[in-house]
Amino acid sequence: MAKTVNGAFDEFRQNYVDLDPEKVALARRSRDNLLENIKEFDDKDDFFDLCQDFDLHFGSFSRKTKCRELNDIDLMIGIAANAATYNSNDNYNNVHIYVGNNKAQKECANGDGTLNSTLVLNRFKRELEKLRDYSRSEVKRDHEAINLNLVSRDWAFDIVPCFHTVTESDGRAYYLIPNGNGNWKKTDPTIEQNRVAQLSAKHGGKVRDTIRLVKYWNKWGRMPTMVSYVLETMILDYFAKVDQCDNFIDCRFREILKYITENIFNPVYDSKNIEGNINTLTIDQKNALCIRASNDYKKACEAISAEVSEKNQAKSMRIWRSLFGDDFPTFG
Repeated sequence: MAKTVNGAFDEFRQNYVDLDPEKVALARRSRDNLLENIKEFDDKDDFFDLCQDFDLHFGSFSRKTKCRELNDIDLMIGIAANAATYNSNDNYNNVHIYVGNNKAQKECANGDGTLNSTLVLNRFKRELEKLRDYSRSEVKRDHEAINLNLVSRDWAFDIVPCFHTVTESDGRAYYLIPNGNGNWKKTDPTIEQNRVAQLSAKHGGKVRDTIRLVKYWNKWGRMPTMVSYVLETMILDYFAKVDQCDNFIDCRFREILKYITENIFNPVYDSKNIEGNINTLTIDQKNALCIRASNDYKKACEAISAEVSEKNQAKSMRIWRSLFGDDFPTFG
């Protein structure tokens, strides 16, 4: 229970939206321990030469935009080129890497001398299965990553092997990661991380908590929803366009709903400027999301009006509870 709307949002975020700080600290220690274990792969004759300079923490956990529950942590593990080359003119999501002079690379080559990313993932999977600290954990290969599902923790690790390119003619360098079909694709998660940090600084630290709240709304027990990455990109687009934002998170949330309503039918361009339009929702999905966001925007307006104009904290909290569900505090 809470006496004010502001207090209700603070309680709601602390208990249901934001990650538990103790669990975050434990997850980071677990992540660092895993990285120390993976470093030992570098000493093996039948494995790739690793390049820790290109290891990368990425994903929403790294960007501090993940809402509860903490279910996955993303890691990219750098592989040294060892004279391997790639075709920079290939399509971004189907890049060919030609093996260098490393033994493990040669053992993971296709008949034409290109490096098979599926075989690379399998080699990582084999080594991870040998780790004593994770002997009871489930290790499986996904299309683009190795999933290490810890039996003793709530979260899993998605481990993505990667190469780092030289600077290309466009002035950019890229990470090359498995594309799910045996070849590789270009990415650069540092662009997204920097964008979140820059917009957070611009708006006085009000971006990440807003993202987490909207993500909770997106996944909370009602359809339709949208892919978290697309939603986060839309929220960042909103914060990039406004010069200043409201100090109160309920007001920021309301404005995001309005932005979604007005922009869900438009292209949403990848923050990395690699993939192009990532809004691949069908017209029916867009229509449904537009209706949901519009209806909830009206509810948010009513809730804020009840709090500010009518001075009725209890009424406002009842409306917010109808929007966020039974975990939102009641008045009292």
